Amino acid sequence: MTKVLAQVAKFGLVGVVATVLDFLILFVLADFIGLHYLTAAALAFVAATLFNYAASMRYVFTSRFGEAEKRQELLLFFTLSVIGLGLNQVLMWVFVDQVALHYLVAKIAATVFVMAWNFISRKIWLEDKNAG
Repeated sequence: MTKVLAQVAKFGLVGVVATVLDFLILFVLADFIGLHYLTAAALAFVAATLFNYAASMRYVFTSRFGEAEKRQELLLFFTLSVIGLGLNQVLMWVFVDQVALHYLVAKIAATVFVMAWNFISRKIWLEDKNAG
């Protein structure tokens, strides 16, 4: 298995755990606490992103940043994630309010697009191109 395929597999595993966390928080916030689905989706996305950062940078990607630059890495990770959040929110709105899908079904569709964005953007801007 090539390095990229191994990365995709690890990214997928981290992504599955983050996605379960994202959906679980979304469901609890929307159905049990009563938050609007977009507010709940944003909060769930942020919580899942925090988990995803820690797991991705530990198990998936070899950072191009040294220990002294970890704040810069975190800032870049969250900048890329905010773009992903924007994509998530727009897709959720389109699928729920325009296409009339249930918010959890819409979240599945949005997740596919956001996961592709996350892998590609992190591979380009966070990974050490010279690592192993």
